[in-house]
Amino acid sequence: MTPEELIKTLQDDWALEMDGVDMYDALAQRQSIPERKAIFKRLSAIEQGHADGWAKRLEALGAKPPATHGGHGHAVRLDESHEGMQAVILAIQEEERRDVVAYLKQLREIDDDETKGVLRQVVLDEFSHAHVLSRLYAESGDRSTLNFLISRQRQQTGSWIGDAIYGVNDGLGAIFGIVSGVSGATLGKSSVVLLAGVAGMIASALSMGSGAYLAAKSEREIYEAELIREQKAFEEHPDVAIEEMAIFYQLKGVPEEDAHRIAELLALHPSQFLRTMAAEKLNLTEDALSNPITSAITGSVSTAVGAIIPIIPFFFMSGLPAVIAAAIISMAAHFGVGAAKSLVTVRSWWSSGLEMTLVGAAEGIVTYVIGIGLGHLA
Repeated sequence: MTPEELIKTLQDDWALEMDGVDMYDALAQRQSIPERKAIFKRLSAIEQGHADGWAKRLEALGAKPPATHGGHGHAVRLDESHEGMQAVILAIQEEERRDVVAYLKQLREIDDDETKGVLRQVVLDEFSHAHVLSRLYAESGDRSTLNFLISRQRQQTGSWIGDAIYGVNDGLGAIFGIVSGVSGATLGKSSVVLLAGVAGMIASALSMGSGAYLAAKSEREIYEAELIREQKAFEEHPDVAIEEMAIFYQLKGVPEEDAHRIAELLALHPSQFLRTMAAEKLNLTEDALSNPITSAITGSVSTAVGAIIPIIPFFFMSGLPAVIAAAIISMAAHFGVGAAKSLVTVRSWWSSGLEMTLVGAAEGIVTYVIGIGLGHLA
């Protein structure tokens, strides 16, 4: 590539990134959900950083960015699109994939080390974009918020043990609030508290179980869809796919020659190559995927176990003594659940348990006082 061709290529890259800035800004403006708006604003800022990097490189080469930019025009198309969020995200992913292919091609053709350094950083960021967009895609589906939260919990804990702990925590917290509120309103009338508590326990257990099932199923579908996309890309452009894999290893610190050798050896076994590529892009392996049935059972049973704890005294007692007994065993359970969370976090068991106890106590006091107020109104 001649110096003139290099400058023209970098000017095109600058225009492409500026078009990305406009695209993500336009999407941010369309969002009514603050979290999504913030994500698209952040992606826009990253694209702006890429454009600034190309502008700085052009300046070093004695050139300037173009006065205007048009890129691929996808910012305008997406801004005018009335498709749902998932369709928009799929369109963005296709645009990003084409951009990555172009950048990988430049890495092979450009000999300038400083420019190649910028290219590697841009490619790494584009892969990060793919990970964020995949999560947004999952979050934008049916029961999106619950699915997203549960899948995040699963990723943080990494096993069914974490699902069980969070299930007990959710069941205990939700039903303790119900029991406290109803006790305040009825002065601890056992029949009413039991009815409300058992109904809440069943509803919470079913909700958590179905949510855990859908989240695990959605995560598996995303992984399988990524495998299909990577298979198609590998079949159409095997050299580009190998180059892309080599970039991943180079970004991990593997020397360029060794990275290419590893990628080429992996390519001799297409199924393993595709799984490795999907794992790099999604930060997820097939072995780490949760079984939907196991997740549903674990979520339901653990939630029911946590939910029944505050109800137990009302099977044998009534009035203020039952309320006090429920508060005592619920606080003990809160501490136990908080301490158990230390199994899947880095916090000490006593600080985690104490924090959970204080949160549970505050919840119980607030709902009990609200219940007393509602009881007087009734």
